[in-house]
Amino acid sequence: MRKSGAIRKAAATVVCGALAMSLTGCGGSGHSRAKGGGNGGASGTAAAPHGTAPARVPGIGDRLWRQVPAATRQVVAVYGAGPDSPDATVRLFTRQGSGWRQERSWPAHNGRNGWTADHHEGDQRTPVGVFTLSDAGGVLADPGARLPYTRSASFQAPHSWNKNSWHDFDYVIAIDYNRVRGTSPEDPTRPEGQHKGGSIWLHMDHGSGTSACVSQSEDAMRYLLRTLDPRLHPVVVMGDTRDLAA
Repeated sequence: MRKSGAIRKAAATVVCGALAMSLTGCGGSGHSRAKGGGNGGASGTAAAPHGTAPARVPGIGDRLWRQVPAATRQVVAVYGAGPDSPDATVRLFTRQGSGWRQERSWPAHNGRNGWTADHHEGDQRTPVGVFTLSDAGGVLADPGARLPYTRSASFQAPHSWNKNSWHDFDYVIAIDYNRVRGTSPEDPTRPEGQHKGGSIWLHMDHGSGTSACVSQSEDAMRYLLRTLDPRLHPVVVMGDTRDLAA
């Protein structure tokens, strides 16, 4: 995601943050939310093969569910453990007929300070909301992504960071918050201004909270890259469990 002074300050604590020069890492944000239309482990945990699929993604209340576009058939739901917690669970749901089936579930992390409905550059909180997922990329070669994928060495995290964070951006999926859809995740354009932050990504986990991104295992990222399909209009719905249920 994109570079910022606040994120560079956070680099020493090894969070998802701005990369040097060309990359403004996972940090600050500005809204590029999905327009509402009304939808009425390492390898991840597969959904149970039986039971009736719920009519909406579990744990999502009316306020956010109304923002999920009617055409959406894939939802990445990020359930934060609490408003000030960096711990979360990511679950992938697919629309099947009139219901939603859980495909996978993974442990994850969000902003080290938790969540916010009014994200600003450097607050180290992940924005709550519904956002489209349009573009991907990373240091490593395309693993078979369905979303447009940009491979670039400029995604590489600075080696001045703690070693356990060097591979954070091997794979990334841009969350469409204060960014221009249809561009590389590295594109620094922030339509709502720098103060609203940006470069909010799904990316690989280093074992603790981030500057504002959502992080998970390499296997989880590979699965999402190979599964999220632009034809199914994927979105991420994210927040702490209380905000999600409101």
